[in-house]
Amino acid sequence: MSRFWSQVARELVPYVPGEQPKVAGLIKLNTNENPYPPSAAVQQALQETVLDTLRLYPDPASSALCEAVAELHDVTPAQVFVGNGSDEVLAHAFHALLQHEAPVLFPDVTYSFYPVYCRLYGIAHETIPLRDDFSLVVEDFARPNGGIVFPNPNAPTGMALPLMEVQKILRTHPDSVVLVDEAYVDFGAESAVVLVADYPNLLVVRTLSKSYALAGLRVGYAIGHPDLIAGLVRIKDSFNSYPLGRLAQIGALAAVRDQAYLRHTCASIAATRDYLVRQLSERGFTVLPSQANFVFVRHEAEDGALLAALLREHNILVRHFRQPARIAPYLRITIGTPEHCQALVDVLDTYFLFRSQTGNLMACE
Repeated sequence: MSRFWSQVARELVPYVPGEQPKVAGLIKLNTNENPYPPSAAVQQALQETVLDTLRLYPDPASSALCEAVAELHDVTPAQVFVGNGSDEVLAHAFHALLQHEAPVLFPDVTYSFYPVYCRLYGIAHETIPLRDDFSLVVEDFARPNGGIVFPNPNAPTGMALPLMEVQKILRTHPDSVVLVDEAYVDFGAESAVVLVADYPNLLVVRTLSKSYALAGLRVGYAIGHPDLIAGLVRIKDSFNSYPLGRLAQIGALAAVRDQAYLRHTCASIAATRDYLVRQLSERGFTVLPSQANFVFVRHEAEDGALLAALLREHNILVRHFRQPARIAPYLRITIGTPEHCQALVDVLDTYFLFRSQTGNLMACE
């Protein structure tokens, strides 16, 4: 630990992203990336970019992209904020809208970046335990707070709240910002964007990394009342006036405009998800109901860490969380192509066969 570090840097426990190893033939089902390429319109738009323009700063307001997002969601550009991935948008939201005396509330099993933001900005927080079945019960949030944050669908469980339950939270807490993180909403859940006009305390954050297959461009956005958006802009302009480069803006704009391709790829992923759920259920796994591009599963007789290690030995990565302890038996498995998911099932079948015959994991390696 460097003697030159600030006290904040010394005390921070950073967020740990999923592995990105450089191994040939690896099947990556650990970071919820889209298994399909972006829209062909993205490639065309990037190829047509005039390289000479890269010597100039990009539009600091990402105006064209904001207008396209506003048109898509039937809101005004003043209700849209874009940033360098939804993680940056979330960070600005914590800084601008959730830094109050009362604690921020979020589920105890959720996106693990939320407590990191709280530590970074000195924000008090309390976690609300999910029920034993990992469901989020809105009445459990009925306590004093400086804001409420939750993903919908949740991560890593994949479970989603119906829109009417989101409305209950908004009605119960009219004086608190309610941030709904919709990173995975395009895979089957109901978006809360339709509620923005009626609830000035609602901020919806979304990303182009998952459903639009643009994780490499780092583009996210928020939709909310203009007052909330203005707060985000103040933080952004005090931190990085040019968060999105020209290529990111151009690629994101082309992707947002190709909604037909978005619907096609999301439907394909949902169909593969349904297939994988059936296959895993038939093999003794408990699979939580998912409306995301991943499933959260545990086997009735096998250890989650052991299964993750087994799959890794066969060049298949899945995500295993050791903390909190209640989710240690589970694996989060990204929905890949049908071929990727079949490869995972085949490895499990081989393991279970040898396990039943020998009781020895090493026999299947």
